[in-house]
Formats: sequence, structure tokens, C-alpha cells
Amino acid sequence: MGIIKLKNIRTFSYHGCLVEESKIGSDYSVDLEIKADLRKSMDSDELEDTVDYVHLNKIVMEEMAIRSKLLEHVAKRIVQRVFNELPQVSQIILAVSKLNPPIGGDVQAVTIQLEEYRA
Repeated sequence: MGIIKLKNIRTFSYHGCLVEESKIGSDYSVDLEIKADLRKSMDSDELEDTVDYVHLNKIVMEEMAIRSKLLEHVAKRIVQRVFNELPQVSQIILAVSKLNPPIGGDVQAVTIQLEEYRA
């Protein structure tokens, strides 16, 4: 088993329950870690034998571009797409952070984290 991590994928998105958030948007950061069997790619040195991190980044960027009220909802969509499109992935740890959230305090970020296993 091996691990591939994409750290601090930065996006500008329009998630949130407040009407203002849907109009002005906010900065987000996503950390994605996947577990997969990487033995074949270690021997073959071929991209088709591994989990392509370009594909992982594309999934994150596309799903972050679709507005959700809750970070949990967008995170669930990312997890589902990774499992649906990349059969080698057996586990996902995903953290979605809203930077400088509008919560009436000096808070750097609010983060939700999911850990999911292929059923």
C-alpha cells in the first residue's frame, strides 16, 4: 500500500450558507491523501499503473467550483468522484478549509475532515 498526498490545493469558491458568500466568494484550501496499491507502478514506471495526481487535482478543482452551502457536502462529492473514477484508491483522507471565515472572530480557517474507505 502506498500514499499520495496533494497538500494545500488553493481555490476561490462560493460555498457557504450566507447569501453574501454566494456573491463575494472566499479562499479555500484542500488537502487530499489517498491510499492505493502502488507496487505495479513502482515496477513499470508507467503513469497508467498509478493514481494520477493530475486527475486527483482536477476532481478537487471541478467539485470546489460547484457551490454548496456546507463544506461537508462538497467534500462528499470529492470523495465519491475519487472512488468512482479511480478504482485503485482504497482510502481517502480529505480536509477542506475555508480561510478567514466570516464568523465574527479572528480565525485563520475552519476545516472539515473526512476519512472514507472503499466499500
